[in-house]
Parts: sequence; C-alpha cells; structure tokens
Amino acid sequence: MLTVPVRQLLEPDRAVVKRLLDAHPIASAQVAERIGARGLGWRADGRLFGYGTGRAPEALLWCGGQVTPLGADDKAIAAFADLVSGWPRAGASVVGSAEAVLALWEKLRPSWGPERTVRAEQPLLMVDRSPSRAADPLVRPVRTDEVDVLFPAAVAMYTEEVGVSPVSDDGGRSYRVRVAEIVRSGRAFARILDGQVVFKAELAVVTKHTAQVQGVWVHPEYRGRGIGSAGMAAVVREALRRFAPSVSLYVNAFNEPARHVYDRLGFRRVGTFATVLF
Repeated sequence: MLTVPVRQLLEPDRAVVKRLLDAHPIASAQVAERIGARGLGWRADGRLFGYGTGRAPEALLWCGGQVTPLGADDKAIAAFADLVSGWPRAGASVVGSAEAVLALWEKLRPSWGPERTVRAEQPLLMVDRSPSRAADPLVRPVRTDEVDVLFPAAVAMYTEEVGVSPVSDDGGRSYRVRVAEIVRSGRAFARILDGQVVFKAELAVVTKHTAQVQGVWVHPEYRGRGIGSAGMAAVVREALRRFAPSVSLYVNAFNEPARHVYDRLGFRRVGTFATVLF
C-alpha cells in the first residue's frame, strides 16, 4: 500500500498507466503519445505523477512541455496542487479536461500566475468516419524539402492562435525543429499554390486511439471560400486511412466559423477542454 497519496510513476507502473490512459482515450492523447514515444524512465521528456490511496493510482498529472491532469477529482487536484505549487512554473500551459484544469489553476495561480490568457471552454471533438463533403485533391503531405515553405504559415498560425510569436525566444530555431519533425513523420498536410501555403493542418498527436489535429490554418487571402472545409475533409480521410481509427481536435468555443466547419464534417463533441497559457 502507498504511504503517500501522490508519487512519481516510472516504468514498473506502465501497465496501470496504460489502463488509466485508455480510460480517457481522446482526452489523454497528448500524454499518451509522449509516454509511448519516450517512456516513463530517464528518457522521458516529462514526469508523470499518480494520485491514489490504494495500490494503483486513480488519477494522473503530466508535467512536461505542458501540465495535464487526467481523471482527477477534487481530492486529486488538491494533492497535485500541493505537490507542484512550490516548484518553478512548469511548461508553457495547463491543458486538459476543463473541470480539472480550471480547478487546478485556481490552486496554482497564487504561485504560478498570472496567466497570459485562459481559454475556459474548448469543445473536444471527434470523428471516426470519412466526411461526406468532397475533399480538396490538392491537399497532400508536405515534403521534407518544403519545410521552408511551410514554416512561415506555421508561424502565422501559432501567432494568431496563441497571441505570441514562436520565434521570439531563439529566433525560431526550436519551433522550426518541431515543424521539421512533423514534416518528416508525414503528418503535416498542406495545399501549396505557387510556393505559398493556402491551407495547412498537422496531426500533432497520434495514438492507437486517435490522431489529434492541430495547427489548422487558411491563408487570409483565401478565407471564406470553403478551402478550410475541403482541406480538413482531405486531412480527416487521410488520417483515418493511414494513422488512427478516429480524428480529434479541440477548438475555442468562440471560434464559430471553425466549429461550423467541423460540424459539417461530422465531428461530434466528446468533452470540453480548457487551456491556461503563460
């Protein structure tokens, strides 16, 4: 039996961690991919903590590039907050199921705040069949020799979505590495016209359960022409064919145009996320 309610989880805990992640197959996708890629040992790019009064943890807290609570009730949130509130602020965001994220941030804000912004309602959407809408035949995987073509569009999307430029800290070197990794994995899709990205989207996360779409963007000169809908139809079809049995994403509740696109493509709501950005 555990003598403390929170402990770091390591490779011997892999089986029980897998069960908890599988219990939340869409909401846990970002954490599941990191653990699947790097494990829970010294190679991990974050630390995973479990809360539970018995032998097996009942809730999880991932602390890496982002902080994500999973399956956490009020007691677990209080225990996780007690654990990390005295640490230097971790990651660039707190993201995950809205109820848990907002409750955790309420406790962490005195020591980790202030936040730059809180996206308190982000519908978590999922689709598991190809859209009936016609797909854009010009949307395709970005080639490895097109990273420099994709990069300005990726910077524009990030700046619009997050509110700060991803190139401000190190001139964009680390962000370009991330973009190049996605391209090499075959998970970056775009419509490129005369050397300019018109539409783009990435499968930023892929697990055995879902491919999570991020970075959806249409060039400002081409908005309002249905390019986003047709482009996303192409991405969803390719993701279902090549990567996972479902496609998921989360979108800001106030982004009505995007939500209408996803509705037309057959996405259904399976939860609500929230994101706290630092």
